[in-house]
Amino acid sequence: MQEVLRATGHEHVSAEHASTFEVTSDGYLTPAGDCILGIEADRTPADFDGEFVEACQSADTRVVATLEAAGHRDRVVGRGDPGLSLSSDRSLVCRTSDYIDDRTAMVKADAAAADLDRELVAALAGGADLTLTLAVE
Repeated sequence: MQEVLRATGHEHVSAEHASTFEVTSDGYLTPAGDCILGIEADRTPADFDGEFVEACQSADTRVVATLEAAGHRDRVVGRGDPGLSLSSDRSLVCRTSDYIDDRTAMVKADAAAADLDRELVAALAGGADLTLTLAVE
């Protein structure tokens, strides 16, 4: 089971955040948004299928995020949690910690923005289109 979001890179994508990465439906990005990889996302967690959300609400669920842009690809693996609501209508965040809010799509991720492939990040900073696929296992 999976959900796919499409977003656009931006000149201010720096991917320097050490504990999260984010994709937002907002149409702008400031230099302070060092976790944001893409803007103008075509979907948010509030759009996800109920079965997908339910699958994410198990601590036994493995959540895999695949990020693709301009021929570059990276993968981040984390966990689900009973506290995940995936109800944000604005943005999606994957976290290395166990902090949860309505934007959180995975916890205990094995990577954050700062850990991502730098060629992928450079492509996003150049405005490349981003495809984020979230899969539950």
